[in-house]
Amino acid sequence: MAANVYEGMFILEANRFGRDPEAISGQIPAMIEKLGGEILVSRLWEERRLAFPIKGQRKGAYWLTYFRLEGGQLADLRRQCRIADDIVRTLFLKVDPRIVDTLVAHAQSASTAPHGKAEGKPVETEGKPVEAAVAVAEDADSKDADDSKIKSGET
Repeated sequence: MAANVYEGMFILEANRFGRDPEAISGQIPAMIEKLGGEILVSRLWEERRLAFPIKGQRKGAYWLTYFRLEGGQLADLRRQCRIADDIVRTLFLKVDPRIVDTLVAHAQSASTAPHGKAEGKPVETEGKPVEAAVAVAEDADSKDADDSKIKSGET
């Protein structure tokens, strides 16, 4: 199987994260590396009130991670996250290979800015800002969908 790049959003229990951020957030890279994955970027996104209580929690620390992992290992990672007490909820997205470098560069630049916020300068990739690179990827996806409709006889 090929190793894919994934974006993982983890909602961590805010009270435990506030008491020991390094230990709580350190569990995520440890789980991924134990499964043979590679961490590209891992950082705090933000702490905020949840829209609705999850497992009795009203507040969460959102942890953003980009990582490379074999596709078959993702189910094991999901299972480990479900049984971890400190992780309230997770979301994993497979990243299109055409925009991996852009997303990782953007996440790295945001993590080095004060308070985890980007400084307002767009990250450039191949001479294009991030927004343009994402738009190019979205255009390519819509073109692929249109091509498949034409081949199947739909219009």
